[in-house]
Amino acid sequence: MMSVAARRGALYTSTQHTVNASVNVVSRLTKDVVPAAASANGATGVRLAHTDMKVPDFSDYRRPDVQDPNKSAHGSYESRKAFSYLITGASAVIGVYSAKTVVSQFVSSMSASADVLALSKIEVKLGDIPEGKNMTFKWRGKPLFVRHRTEKEIATEEAVNMSELRDPQHDRDRVLKPKWMIVLGVCTHLGCVPISNAGEWGGYYCPCHGSHYDASGRIRKGPAPLNLEVPYYEFSDDDTIVVG
Repeated sequence: MMSVAARRGALYTSTQHTVNASVNVVSRLTKDVVPAAASANGATGVRLAHTDMKVPDFSDYRRPDVQDPNKSAHGSYESRKAFSYLITGASAVIGVYSAKTVVSQFVSSMSASADVLALSKIEVKLGDIPEGKNMTFKWRGKPLFVRHRTEKEIATEEAVNMSELRDPQHDRDRVLKPKWMIVLGVCTHLGCVPISNAGEWGGYYCPCHGSHYDASGRIRKGPAPLNLEVPYYEFSDDDTIVVG
């Protein structure tokens, strides 16, 4: 029977061999491992990102003149910028010309033709209008008032104080000859036809909304903002006018 000392010696020797073998295995496993360098704040120096990724090749999407890394792209940039300016300028010129053409065609389509303009003039014989009376003619689809004024009406209208008028105009600025008053018979409020020789000033009165005009066609009372319009006309002789 083995003694206690003998058994302890055998067990110690076996245990020592096991420990040495384990140390050798661990040493071989950790031989090529580089220890991480830790800083004071706990960060390590181990790179965790992948470094074996292949960089994509975008050569198929790049212009040939900028693919050479040893060649400056400045010259290519200047040429590209000049080309862009050229295209922009050409587009602007084409756009402006097209807009001009469209506007010109639209305006010309809205304008009266030559035959219509030829019929847009009217000749009025003044000798047919008695003194103190107003006659109405049709001109360009509008009523035309031709009034043969009396000396009293002329004197009254020329003496009007301009400060009293809503649309100040002197009587002399509205006539070529004092005894003949030519205006369009269209109220400047909403386009109604005034009544001649009526109203508080004895000129024209609009029955629609109560605008009063004097014998010079100037607004004196009511909602109308402006005087009756004086169309372009001229005397072809002492007894005839041509309107238009």
